[in-house]
Amino acid sequence: MASSSQASRAVPNLAFRGLRGQRSPGEFAAAVRKAAREIGEQVSCDARYIGRVEAGEIRCPNYAYERVFLHMFPGLTLSDLGFTARERVRGGRVGLPEPAGPFYEFDSTTDSNEESDVLRRAFMTSGSATVAAASFGLGLGSVPGSGPGTVPAQRRVGEAEVSAVEEAVRRIRLLDDRHGADGLYQRAAQPLRAAYALLDAGTTARASTADRLHAGAGELAISVGWLAHDSGRFDDARSHYAEALATARVAGDPALEAHAFCNTSFLARDAGRHREAVRSAQAGLRAARRLGSPRLLSLLTLREAGGWAGLGDRTSCEQSLGRAHAYFDRGAVDADPEWMSFFGEPELEALQAQCWAALGEWPRAARHARRATVLQDGRFARNLALYQAELAANLARAGAPDEAAEAGHQVLDLLTGVQSSRIQLMLSDTARVLLPQRRAGGVAFFLDRYAGAVRRA
Repeated sequence: MASSSQASRAVPNLAFRGLRGQRSPGEFAAAVRKAAREIGEQVSCDARYIGRVEAGEIRCPNYAYERVFLHMFPGLTLSDLGFTARERVRGGRVGLPEPAGPFYEFDSTTDSNEESDVLRRAFMTSGSATVAAASFGLGLGSVPGSGPGTVPAQRRVGEAEVSAVEEAVRRIRLLDDRHGADGLYQRAAQPLRAAYALLDAGTTARASTADRLHAGAGELAISVGWLAHDSGRFDDARSHYAEALATARVAGDPALEAHAFCNTSFLARDAGRHREAVRSAQAGLRAARRLGSPRLLSLLTLREAGGWAGLGDRTSCEQSLGRAHAYFDRGAVDADPEWMSFFGEPELEALQAQCWAALGEWPRAARHARRATVLQDGRFARNLALYQAELAANLARAGAPDEAAEAGHQVLDLLTGVQSSRIQLMLSDTARVLLPQRRAGGVAFFLDRYAGAVRRA
């Protein structure tokens, strides 16, 4: 069969296996995460990832892992670690994976054709690419009866399909970090339908596989919901988050439940439903207390603080902020969910800025937003654009129009590669606030540049 042929082409990475030495895959994964923290990277390495590397399924790590591995083993190259040069891994035909595996990295220079195809490639797993893609209804058409969102009859769901769902979630998050949500939302809908079609088919081979499939489908629903959320489709986002929550409840998955409530709280705050934001965050906290992740508790408590701020309850907001800091200061642990890789000091500062802005304390909000922009890694273009937009909005209302205009220019620079309706709306609001102050230093130039960008959009 094709799957056996392709699987046989994966060459075990013996060099990497030798570097692990006597440590178990789990122990080595913990060492990788520790090394990442030492250099300010955030990777979600686990024993399964190490196993894939050693099996040769991951021919070349993504850029974050590359930096971590080279930090762990100074003086060695990727070749010394047993990996294939990135240009060779990426040198196949556009839209098709290398036979040994689907694990590509897409950087900020990826062209539009490659980006538009990334979600399809996320489902090209280490088994037969054709069969796996057809199983998800992704258009290769070599398995009869496998239309969009359907699963061929009598096909058991195994490692290949579940891994494909999990990889799709990672791809969406990666592209959102770099390019924003607007261009991704429509393309992400089909993989989501396919993932839930697998659940509906009820043909999973083992209970552990079924649990992973439920978790993967739920996380995919949240990721697609976030794309809807960030691109201003609030009703769609609410539906996707509710779907994820229902999946969590059916599967008895507290981690997925906490994530779904976290995003539901965020959406409720953005939609002006502040009481719902508080209650959703509190429900998420109840689910998260069983998971052993202080950082997750910190994020959910910040969501609660945002709801209190929206209600104008300064005392409750400050109490929540204090608890959030206490949780955050406990540090990162192995139990932190993979999806929380975005939550570090920059996001902590940005969420505090949002609270103070909701309470009308604009100078204080600007201080936190500025710190978020300073701390944020420039490779995460979408979040940096968001923090700069928040800074511009806060400075405009704090009576610092020239500084607001300068921050606005930074946002316009970043929006050449980022598409986010949420950020664009914030920048529009800043321009409106600055309009009466057009004569202040630098404001007129920013307003003219912003107007030109709107006309070209």
